[in-house]
Amino acid sequence: MRGILLDTHALLWWMADDPQLGERIRTILHEGLTPIHVSAATVWEIGIKHRLGRLPGVEDFLAEPGICFQRWSFLPLPMDHDDARVAAALTWEHRDPFDRMLVAQSRRHQLRLASCDPAIAAYHPDCLW
Repeated sequence: MRGILLDTHALLWWMADDPQLGERIRTILHEGLTPIHVSAATVWEIGIKHRLGRLPGVEDFLAEPGICFQRWSFLPLPMDHDDARVAAALTWEHRDPFDRMLVAQSRRHQLRLASCDPAIAAYHPDCLW
């Protein structure tokens, strides 16, 4: 299977061992056979939500996301100008800049997007959950 890009909620549910994480994604993550990517946009989103008081308990992750990625064998995916250009050009009325970036990056880097967000799944057919 080609690589997977985790949506923010998928990463958070993985970190918390939350049962909301889809069984299919949980199995893939535990097997460790598929490259798993986490966008810089996800770290950014988690940081903003934490600063606003909407996401407690992520302090250790935010202090050293790279160490967490190494422990989980996840690959960091930086954002670049081409990602921004593609995200801005999406013909999608969805206004969440983080979701737009994840869709753009999954397309540009040919990654399946692990997301249970119905708005993403309706627009981006290459979702996995």
